[in-house]
Amino acid sequence: MSVIVTDTGFSADDFSCGFVALDEVAANDCDYGIDVPSDTLPEALAGLKNAAMIRIDFPSFADGRGFTLAAMLRRVGYKGRLRAKGHVLADQYAMARRSGFDEVEIDDTLAARQPADQWQFRADWQNHNYQARLRG
Repeated sequence: MSVIVTDTGFSADDFSCGFVALDEVAANDCDYGIDVPSDTLPEALAGLKNAAMIRIDFPSFADGRGFTLAAMLRRVGYKGRLRAKGHVLADQYAMARRSGFDEVEIDDTLAARQPADQWQFRADWQNHNYQARLRG
């Protein structure tokens, strides 16, 4: 089972279309979600603008490549749901949101170790960053 983390806290997964691996994507216009590994080359993201959801894997909390992939997808115009999946810690939630993710998918074990209040503490991600402090 998994838990979805958003700015409002924990919720159940409401995406029911299923996911396919990036190398199994048949067309740009699809209702299903696309699973993207953290070691995906940037050029492989070019045709994903119309996917219903893109879910980027975080195999380790120390692997930040997913943040870069999310920012790149947003820069090329991806407007759909973008989800981080795996080993993302509550301390990394603000970074995930700033890089373009809409939500984070964690397993029940991590949700038990880091309850919703720890994630919501970082939900004000737009105001609490060094750039906002420098501006005023």
